[in-house]
Amino acid sequence: MKWFKGLLINIQFFTSIPIPIQLPMDKEHLEKSIKTFPLLGLFQGFIYAALFYLFMEWLPFSALTASFVVWLAMILITGGIHLDGWMDASDAFFSYRDQSKRLEIMKDPRVGAFGVMSIIVLLSAKFFFIYEITLMTQVETFFLIACIPFFSRMVMGVVLLKVKAAKKDGLGTMFKEAAKGRTLWIYPLYILLLLLAVVLWLPNALLAMIVYSLTAIIVFIFIKRKTVRWFGGMTGDVLGASVEGVELSLWMILWLLHYIAMA
Repeated sequence: MKWFKGLLINIQFFTSIPIPIQLPMDKEHLEKSIKTFPLLGLFQGFIYAALFYLFMEWLPFSALTASFVVWLAMILITGGIHLDGWMDASDAFFSYRDQSKRLEIMKDPRVGAFGVMSIIVLLSAKFFFIYEITLMTQVETFFLIACIPFFSRMVMGVVLLKVKAAKKDGLGTMFKEAAKGRTLWIYPLYILLLLLAVVLWLPNALLAMIVYSLTAIIVFIFIKRKTVRWFGGMTGDVLGASVEGVELSLWMILWLLHYIAMA
């Protein structure tokens, strides 16, 4: 039950899906929410994949329409919470100031020119990859789309616990303080279960899943090294930016796989 409440906390915090109940926010339940970050991603991913399948296979609309629906769903379902982190982190990074000044910029509710430009690039690139993928869709494509948020939320959890906090307050710090030493033990098990499912039912997607896993690891290493150097550590905005960065990387990987390995 606590695991389920942890998942509901994630849906309440990180999506725009209404959960009209008051959930406990003690450390035990927050720790369970961290453990279910990847499940939140899988839940969101299946929504995107279902919409993709519906518009590609059942409705009389174009590939462009299907692309737009999935692209828009990613914005609406998350409520733009991670996009906000991407913009704030971009404004802070491109200011080329010291760490303390960058943290001040991320706290500023106003969006600067670099934040606007960075989100235009991010959303444009996502739409491009999604549209190109619609033109080369295969059976495995739907499952691989569902897995993109799974890996991005997993990286979010690892960054949260494995990168020091830049400040002592904020949403990220609240979750971080609730974690225990073995909180992340479940993440490798999630991956193994997914790989087992792929081997049994979608063996042609195994290579893509391995590439996804390696990409997530590489992006995490990059985030871990650069976050401390650029911002002095992890913040809520950095977590949001990491989610968007991982997802953009995986959409690009899926796009490339359709040209190279799945053609």
